[in-house]
Amino acid sequence: MSDVARLAGVSTATVSRVVNGRYGVSASTIAQVRSAIEHLGYESSLVATSLRRSRTNVLGLVSHSFQSYTAEVLKGVAEALTQSGFDLIIYANSDLYGTYSEGWERRHLARLSGTLTDGCIVITPSGDMRSNTPIVAIDPVRDSTVPSVTADNLAGGTTVVEHLLALGHRRIAFIAGRSNLEAAWLREEGYRRALASAGVPVDPTLIARGDFNPESAVPLARALMDREDRPTAIFAASDGMALKALEVAKELGLSVPGDLSLAGFDNIPESALCDPGLTTVDQSMYRLGFEAARMLRSLVNGNWEGPHQIVLPIRLVVRGSTAAPRTP
Repeated sequence: MSDVARLAGVSTATVSRVVNGRYGVSASTIAQVRSAIEHLGYESSLVATSLRRSRTNVLGLVSHSFQSYTAEVLKGVAEALTQSGFDLIIYANSDLYGTYSEGWERRHLARLSGTLTDGCIVITPSGDMRSNTPIVAIDPVRDSTVPSVTADNLAGGTTVVEHLLALGHRRIAFIAGRSNLEAAWLREEGYRRALASAGVPVDPTLIARGDFNPESAVPLARALMDREDRPTAIFAASDGMALKALEVAKELGLSVPGDLSLAGFDNIPESALCDPGLTTVDQSMYRLGFEAARMLRSLVNGNWEGPHQIVLPIRLVVRGSTAAPRTP
């Protein structure tokens, strides 16, 4: 600020008034100060600004790791904040597929909330959260009281299994996601309900426990495919896990969908690029991010009047990875 004042030929108090938009400065002086700011590349400290104003006009996006799902959500968040007056800080672990540890989001929020951000969006948290600033969760834990945006995961799980049943499959395996997430639980519940509605008993040995980390699906898929009574179809609770299952099938010499049908959940870009293309549930990750940012922006400004739990519709996307099972 002293450098700006020196270049503009004014006092630091005048620079402060211009930076903070206060009255009592002539138009010509404002122009001088702004010219000096632009020349020097001056930016006020977020921490100093927050201490002075109790606002930073910055929102946070907190995620355990960055994967294709997170990137698609981020596009929606960025669009919702365009010309909103808010900037965005993205905070995540440094490892791409790090091991989930209970409480990671509390540590991240402690570093951001209050001094750096006015509120945060948290993607797939590991537990219920507390913060002194507003929070919106995308895919929260079960029974969470935090404002949230999520897809209709129950309908998604039901729809994809109904698709496999309609093709003639009866031995349908399921690779589950992280058990404490509401989304994972509802996708499994949809799987169970679709089978029950078709009069197909649920075989507990065909349910494998993953955690949404794509690598977690590798040994699970291999164990399912190595069985003598191999399932004719596998539904994975995320595209990342389904794509790993596809790799395992190819390694074992199994034809997809000839020997085995595969389906996922998310509709990440890679699901359309693999061979064959992956049948999946589109949960509109872009809109998840957009709606979460819109809600958080309004919560921070104190003018949110909508519901605190938003559930978005899903859409089945049928591609080449699913087909009728071969007749024995």
